[in-house]
Amino acid sequence: MKTLVFGNTGQVATELQHHVDVTALDRAAADLCDPAACAAAIKAHEPDVVINAAAYTAVDRAEDEPELAQIINADAPGAMAQACADLDIPFLHLSTDYVFDGSGTAPWSVNDPIAPLGVYGRTKAAGEDAVRAAGGAHAIIRTSWVFSAHGANFVKTMLRLSETRDALNVVDDQIGGPTPASGIADTLMIMAQAMVAGQSGGTYHYAGAPTVSWACFARETFSAAGRTVTVTGIPTSEYPTPATRPLNSRLDCSLLETEFGITPPDWKSDLAKITSEILA
Repeated sequence: MKTLVFGNTGQVATELQHHVDVTALDRAAADLCDPAACAAAIKAHEPDVVINAAAYTAVDRAEDEPELAQIINADAPGAMAQACADLDIPFLHLSTDYVFDGSGTAPWSVNDPIAPLGVYGRTKAAGEDAVRAAGGAHAIIRTSWVFSAHGANFVKTMLRLSETRDALNVVDDQIGGPTPASGIADTLMIMAQAMVAGQSGGTYHYAGAPTVSWACFARETFSAAGRTVTVTGIPTSEYPTPATRPLNSRLDCSLLETEFGITPPDWKSDLAKITSEILA
């Protein structure tokens, strides 16, 4: 199965390159600021399946760069999906819990109405719409709180801060499922193979279990790393950011298990391995 991946150095794209017969495109090969070039790259490589693991993910900066975020998160995926539809090959696209407004405490179903709070979430929601509108075989996978031993993520930030600080204040009223990038990559490849074989797609959720707050995630990170750091939980109101974050990022992943047999990952197990890799 010849797999073409958009993204090269991101967390999920890096993990996807551990699989066989994967070609990952960097910015020089396919600039996401040029949707037409992305579509042309797909037609030039003639893959069996395409995975878009690239995105504009600077949540706060997006508030000042809405046009750029729109091109990368919506226009480019739309062009990719259309190229795949033209070639009659599946297209898999990563999305986010940020398409929801974070209200309530119940896990979000794939069919719940979306209501993004900021530019990042709105452009990712627009990307979902563009992928669906292309009319081809596709799968949209919403995920949350991605972490790995590479790239920029919460775990690496916490470990870096713990090198010089023995106490930290961390938000305690945002709840979600930390998700290892390796698990997302494995899930995408399983789904891609099934869709190449003819299985239909749709919109799905994939996130780690159990759900926790950022403060709890920080404590688990320090425990896994064997570092003594006092974590004090604080409300989001005491940690203002340019972009509003959803308080409830719980995702109902049952549809993915029903249709593909894929269950939520145990993020604590992955956290132990990832912290060891980072510290090594």
